Amino acid sequence: MSVRPWRDITRRKSRQIMVGKVPVGGDAPIAVQTMTNTPTEDAAATIDQIRACEEVGADIIRVSCPTPEATAAFRQITRAARVPIVADIHFHYKRALEAADGGAACLRINPGNIGSRARVKEVVNAAKANGCAIRIGVNAGSLEKHLLEKYGEPCPEALVESALEHMKYLQDEDFHEFKISVKASDVFLAVAAYNGLAEVCDYPLHLGITEAGGLQGGTVKSSIGLGMLLWAGIGDTIRVSLSADPVEEVKVGYHILKSLGIRARGVKIVSCPSCARQGFDVVKTVDALERRLAHITTPLSLSVLGCVVNGPGEARETDIGLTGGGNGRHAVFLSGISDHVIDDERMLEHIVGLVEAKAAEIEAANEAAAAAVAAE
Repeated sequence: MSVRPWRDITRRKSRQIMVGKVPVGGDAPIAVQTMTNTPTEDAAATIDQIRACEEVGADIIRVSCPTPEATAAFRQITRAARVPIVADIHFHYKRALEAADGGAACLRINPGNIGSRARVKEVVNAAKANGCAIRIGVNAGSLEKHLLEKYGEPCPEALVESALEHMKYLQDEDFHEFKISVKASDVFLAVAAYNGLAEVCDYPLHLGITEAGGLQGGTVKSSIGLGMLLWAGIGDTIRVSLSADPVEEVKVGYHILKSLGIRARGVKIVSCPSCARQGFDVVKTVDALERRLAHITTPLSLSVLGCVVNGPGEARETDIGLTGGGNGRHAVFLSGISDHVIDDERMLEHIVGLVEAKAAEIEAANEAAAAAVAAE
């Protein structure tokens, strides 16, 4: 039994599908996604943006394919990408056929918008032939007319019913390699819809609060909505939708997962907001550390506290800790134990060096463990 049951998250049991080489659902890690915002027709610019997102850990990247010129460039884009690429299709079923042939790992469609059942069948056949998954993307802003007439307005029941109708389209074609989203800009609506959908199917769910806003407001809004769902064990992939650089979406996505203890990537910094008691400039130091340690992908924790009020207690919970002291000398904790002191002048470089060394130590241990398992 866990010694900290209040931290336990019991993940919803879902079937697993493959998006390219990335497993989604089941016991697979929750994937972090984003979407390019360059003109897809400009393959070079789109590839550059994909590469930047890959560097910060994007597992899956979505690319919009609204035109024949976009899907013509799509083949070049998928060949250059190191992660699976999802083709975003809304109304033009032929774009889905072209994208499937062009290397898409997944097609994001709304089957109800594709047109006739014959067209849905064509898309499913193209997905089967090319080993593509499909994402059913239901959105509160584009619900079907008959559901709006039935319910009067977008509501959780309408989003779930839309998803179930679309699911049946694919199931009738004996296609089950799909995930589902029921997004809304309203946090309460989205959370209620995802909770309702989670109760009536076992397909993997892609989470998102759509049109969340700018970097700051959208981060807060997405963190609230996705945090509630993830804490309830719901969600197999996430995208933080921001009016910002897609790189920021990936970073925020990892911060959300890291905050819940679901998935870690890089250095988790625990720091105080600072006050008049601080022994050094905490804000400036944390800002510098975030920039200097951005290259580290190994999960580890670092606490940066300005004084001895909470500093020693927080430092005992992290791999490396820095607590402000008097006369320009500050305590350094290693693995929760007070180890030595460091002065202002050498502090930043010293902490960066300690974190880099710890990351290398963890990686070496992981490699040795993997080698031992392989040798058995």
